[in-house]
Amino acid sequence: MTAHTSNEAREHDPFPVRGMDAVVFAVGNAKQAAHYYSTAFGMTLVAYRGPEHGSPELASYVLESGGARFVLTSVIRPESAEGHRLARHVAEHGDGVVDLAIEVPDARAAFAHATAQGARPLAEPEEFSDENGTVVLAAVATYGETRHTLVERGDYKGPYLPGYVPAGPLVARPERRFFQAVDHCVGNVELGRMNEWVEFYQRVMGFTNMKEFVGDDIATEYSALMSKVVADGSRKVKFPINEPAPGRKKSQIDEYLEFYGGPGVQHIALATNDIVATVAAMRAAGVEFLGVPDSYYDELGSWVGETRVPVETLREHRVLADRDEDGYLLQIFTKPVQDRPTVFFELIERHGSMGFGKGNFKALFEAIEREQARRGNL
Repeated sequence: MTAHTSNEAREHDPFPVRGMDAVVFAVGNAKQAAHYYSTAFGMTLVAYRGPEHGSPELASYVLESGGARFVLTSVIRPESAEGHRLARHVAEHGDGVVDLAIEVPDARAAFAHATAQGARPLAEPEEFSDENGTVVLAAVATYGETRHTLVERGDYKGPYLPGYVPAGPLVARPERRFFQAVDHCVGNVELGRMNEWVEFYQRVMGFTNMKEFVGDDIATEYSALMSKVVADGSRKVKFPINEPAPGRKKSQIDEYLEFYGGPGVQHIALATNDIVATVAAMRAAGVEFLGVPDSYYDELGSWVGETRVPVETLREHRVLADRDEDGYLLQIFTKPVQDRPTVFFELIERHGSMGFGKGNFKALFEAIEREQARRGNL
């Protein structure tokens, strides 16, 4: 595609996006969660909103690492509609993602297009202003109780949104950031509903199919799942959608749906430029990663070829590698980061490849099944 054609396509995109704006979590204790993500993920607290600043019912901490932004919110008093919604969400689902916020150039136009195409409206477009400027916010529903807030920032200069105040780091900043962007966000939905939500993103946001994994692509001796990836034209926003597939035992998707209490965000993939250094720092801070057996690395070099990191170093840190026609990637997955076996994270270092580690699926899911068995949920 030529630059002219690409620019022309963007001009005619009915739902243009600028990228992921924020991943918003509802948690039981936002202050403690903010400390965890500062310490273990190397993120920096940049903004806060709470009772001291006109928000008597909610406390929210905004953390960033490069272009990746997490917002952690907990309920202080659940009297408001929003407070009641979030308190109920934590009670029913545990800590989890309630909002995958997307930055758009025109929130009113995006909301109008999305709802005209059948998206369920959750919040009509509304302006919010302070001394730093104005933002426009609107929201539509997606799978489960997840929402997409559409964020139009314009020339807004504040640390996050009106109502938030700047906040300093909770812990000493790491010498280098652990990751610099959200690469993709994965949703788990019920059996038989993956295609419905893929069609939703195609119709409502104009996203296109990027990858598809079915059948033996994602299957082990015991369990299987199916996955399709939708993305905007720029590939800045990528949403894999998973559903369980029939197997001899309970799949990881089944386990998630059971413990989360329905569909939701399964994991967030974070893009890093140095996965080995990041894994070493996060592991030292207490983050647990899935392990893979030595046998995986015995054959890895024969098919993945030369990578920036030698195979023996990958083995030492239990980092996975995969190659496709465009290049290669390095990846690793954390164990769930809360007591329920639900939300976890992926670290990914891309070198040309825009894939999702298809060659690692079997090793990864066998590692997940070992953890399921330890929990008694396989």
